[in-house]
Amino acid sequence: MSRVVMLVLGALLALFVLFNFILPMVVGLLKVALIIGVIGLLVFVAVSLVGKTSSR
Repeated sequence: MSRVVMLVLGALLALFVLFNFILPMVVGLLKVALIIGVIGLLVFVAVSLVGKTSSR
């Protein structure tokens, strides 16, 4: 009986850790990656436009 109780408590603790610590960290990393990607895209567009206008 105590094995079942410990198994249930362990599963609940694992879900708590997953939803309170790991998922927000992953969402934060995705936000940072998205911001870096948008900044990189803007720099790429700006450099390509400056390169096209200066070569004419």
